[in-house]
Amino acid sequence: MYLLLHVVLTVMTVASSALSISPASVHPSTIGTVGKQWGLEEYQIWKDTRIKCRCYFTNVIPAVDALKSEFDVEQYGEIPNDDETPFPLFAVKTKCWSKSKRSVLITGGIHGYETSGVEGALLFARSGEAIKYSQHFNIMILPCVSPWGYERIQRWNAKGVDPNRSFNPDGEIVPGRSFNPEAATEESAAVIQLLKRMGGADDSNSCDWICHLDLHETTDSDETEFRPAKNARDGLPVDNEKGEIPDGFYLVQDETSPTPEWFTAMIEAVRKVTHIAPADKDGKIIGEKISQEGVIKVPDKKSLGLCAGVTDAPYRTTTEVYPDSPNATPIQCNQAQVACIQGALDY
Repeated sequence: MYLLLHVVLTVMTVASSALSISPASVHPSTIGTVGKQWGLEEYQIWKDTRIKCRCYFTNVIPAVDALKSEFDVEQYGEIPNDDETPFPLFAVKTKCWSKSKRSVLITGGIHGYETSGVEGALLFARSGEAIKYSQHFNIMILPCVSPWGYERIQRWNAKGVDPNRSFNPDGEIVPGRSFNPEAATEESAAVIQLLKRMGGADDSNSCDWICHLDLHETTDSDETEFRPAKNARDGLPVDNEKGEIPDGFYLVQDETSPTPEWFTAMIEAVRKVTHIAPADKDGKIIGEKISQEGVIKVPDKKSLGLCAGVTDAPYRTTTEVYPDSPNATPIQCNQAQVACIQGALDY
């Protein structure tokens, strides 16, 4: 029998009179045995009890299809979806791609539950902003890298792995660090293979990446659901002390990509749309020291397995919108993502 702590089981009348789990009752932190890493059974319980809340096929794909008249839209891969139709993955590229222009990569939905990452990427495309900037840059947008997580409003993919720690599975793991690489995922592999295909010297779409913006959110559920889930999955002790969620927008800076003026340009652009996250009493945001207002600095993102480290672009960052703020609406969150892109490219 599956090992669960404090999980409500509901009886189903089936031939084997087996027990099944009520999805609404299972918090991921209650799965498994405290202090013991999940095995295959625990991962299956977790997956089976993640509820589908929205549809990638009716929400995201039609929005991508609507861009085909003004952009080149390419399916660059697909993610298995159990016995259902696999999730197709799409890249939206500006037309007139030229080797004479530097290239910009915008990624959204690495964490599927972070809605404004997906919506902000799509808004940048359909608002006309991407076409405007295509005079100066080749722009490629991957609006929803993790469709399974998008549908179930989950940080992890269907295998219980964080896609935004999976871009370098051989990276160094430092005990106690909040940013550590995880196993490779189909989501990250599809992005990496796409970039490799675009890197050929004889390819008209070969790229000289100057900028990569990876669009994310920091949410209350990071502390109420996903950190406890990670502790349970990895066999770590229960930690009931919740971290402080910053109220406002901030950026994650790669220590190998200093350019403070670039980060200032993005923060000032976003400030016109929504508020910037203040540092806490220790001068930190999410436990990391700030390098300037609204910006935290982390080690080389490539070594951490973060998506923002997947290219060698000298200008690279991860955006973080706070959608649970009482002072911001979903529309503002989407607009903040677009404003950040504008500030980055204007600089």
